[in-house]
Amino acid sequence: MFSFLKSDPIKKLDKEYGELLEKAMQAQRSGDIRLYSELTEKAESLKAKIDEAKSA
Repeated sequence: MFSFLKSDPIKKLDKEYGELLEKAMQAQRSGDIRLYSELTEKAESLKAKIDEAKSA
């Protein structure tokens, strides 16, 4: 009945994914390639989780 009031977990994950990519880009621009790699890896694993949730 009140399903429109519930937050969408996929939307939250998409926002987090975008923030990780933004942080990774900033790390790459500042020359911190190690941090860029770590953030990109986290973003990729989060993207896989998002894709899995969308297909379910």
